[in-house]
Amino acid sequence: MSTEQDNQDADGAAEPRRRRGIYLLPNLFTTAALFFGFYAIVAAMNGNFRLASIGIFVAMLMDGLDGRVARMTHTQSDFGKEYDSLSDMISFGLAPALVVYSWALSGMSQYGWYWAKVGWLGAFVYAAGGALRLARFNTQAERQDRRYFQGLPSPSAAAVIAGMVWVCREAGISGHDFGFPALILTVIAGLLMVSNFRYHSFKHINLNERVPFRYILAVVLVFILIAINPAQVLFGVFFLYLCSGPVLAGMRRLRGGPRGRGR
Repeated sequence: MSTEQDNQDADGAAEPRRRRGIYLLPNLFTTAALFFGFYAIVAAMNGNFRLASIGIFVAMLMDGLDGRVARMTHTQSDFGKEYDSLSDMISFGLAPALVVYSWALSGMSQYGWYWAKVGWLGAFVYAAGGALRLARFNTQAERQDRRYFQGLPSPSAAAVIAGMVWVCREAGISGHDFGFPALILTVIAGLLMVSNFRYHSFKHINLNERVPFRYILAVVLVFILIAINPAQVLFGVFFLYLCSGPVLAGMRRLRGGPRGRGR
């Protein structure tokens, strides 16, 4: 008997071969997110903090599209999941930490060697929080309530840091003069990523459903506000989202409901 016949099963049907390779379309968006995250690091190294901040926001947009495209085209894969996590670590973990360190926290050395260490340790707290947040999400994704995130999502934390830098640059505020507020916000964002506060995921929103006409007007208004002052609007939105976890947990506790722990 031939080798092909030896590989046939009891019913005589040949065992199907697995197709090798990866899905191109969703991984293109993941690669774009990785590219803009890396670009943010390079721009910060060259002192162009405005472009560095914009790069992080563009990486957020690409990161939001890759998963949606994969679901729409039924091209989810284990490779895409792991690639997306590594891209997120660079774009929303390392990039914001290095941007805020280059812009503000490195300047804390002017207060002495002790504060110089505090500056880079603050950036490390954020980077470590991002890594731990992604690791926890990957191991607990199947057991969590899809309506909520446990801890602040790393893209939202990155948006707060990038938005802060962008707003200050637009206002002409020097990073070296803003070291302590930047340090506080960076550490808070890092700790909130590994907290048990629940944040709305908005995954329950179905974009294919019909909605009242006023919803379209609200979307138009949001785009107008962003166009008028993108730095302030984006920072304000994501800063409010950062605060929403502790605030909602406090409100639930006052009402005697369950604590704001993720499931």
